[in-house]
Amino acid sequence: MTWFIDAHEDIAWNIVTFQRDYTRSAFETRQLEASTPIPAFNGDTMLGLPEYNQAEVRLVFSTLFAGPARAGAQEPALAPVYHTVLEANHLYWNQLGIYHQLCENHPQAFRLVLSRHQLQAHLQDWEENNDAQKSHPIGLVPLMEGAEGILSCDELPQWWEAGLRIIGLAWSGNRYTGGTHAPGPLTAEGNDLLDAMAEIGFILDLAHMDRQAAFQALERYPGRIITSHANASRLVENYQGNRLLEDDLIQAMLERDVVIGVVPYNNFLKFGWKDSGGRERISLRMVAQQADYICQLAGDADHVGIGTDFDGGFGLQSTPIELNSIADLPKLLPYLQEMGYYPDQFDRIASGNFLRVLESALP
Repeated sequence: MTWFIDAHEDIAWNIVTFQRDYTRSAFETRQLEASTPIPAFNGDTMLGLPEYNQAEVRLVFSTLFAGPARAGAQEPALAPVYHTVLEANHLYWNQLGIYHQLCENHPQAFRLVLSRHQLQAHLQDWEENNDAQKSHPIGLVPLMEGAEGILSCDELPQWWEAGLRIIGLAWSGNRYTGGTHAPGPLTAEGNDLLDAMAEIGFILDLAHMDRQAAFQALERYPGRIITSHANASRLVENYQGNRLLEDDLIQAMLERDVVIGVVPYNNFLKFGWKDSGGRERISLRMVAQQADYICQLAGDADHVGIGTDFDGGFGLQSTPIELNSIADLPKLLPYLQEMGYYPDQFDRIASGNFLRVLESALP
């Protein structure tokens, strides 16, 4: 059976901000939140332990994320927002601690996967106990989204020792790099950070980096690189911005063997979708088309994965119509099959390509 790696979920952010308990089912969480302001902020959750198991999502790149304070922004009361680098550092360390605590308190539901040995043991556990009636723990590989939480290069060994394995320099722009809605190159500090990351062995995530900075990082960084969650801008008519990927950047990524996680988020699939038919007009076929577009550019099916970004500032209401939760992720596969992909190819898209990165990069 095809199983999945999800390369981007903001689990800790939601635990902090909304006290979500992801050992529950998504539907139980929705019922508990129905009479609260949470759905207005973040939509109905897509995530829960039973739904992970239904879809066989065996591994998740689980993020550390805090946002910079923005004038006029309406943030939930408990959302992790920082004004200074020291505040960011505290918030990011807190979220890594949350993952450790989550796995310690609920080992039947979640486990950290920080080494090749742990990866092998985790996947072997799923294979040997592959009973549809039995719940399996979900493997978590910590990913920092926005490097503002890192005080200096000297702190990187501490992050590695504590379990961080993937670092994305950007969310918006910061002292390291240009980012979403904040164009610009890598800074001198950003170059130094990349060099220090490479010495230790971190995986670099290019998602949210401005295209100029991403090109520079592709040239400079010798280690493994992914783009955890981004779509091709060419397929999003009238798109303007620097969040999605233009063809020349995709080509440069492919030359570096980067795996790109396509995103089932309506804003990344159709510009102005709310005013042109709403959710009913957005299909998982469009996600399959995103995957196919990158495969066509690559000439193979070895450079595409899935990064849902579920619960990352949006919920059910902003996802393709076939989805009711992450349990429905396998509904993507028939569209790939219709496009001529064979089972071994969509197995690579579902999990194999990101698994290849982990197997080569984890200690």
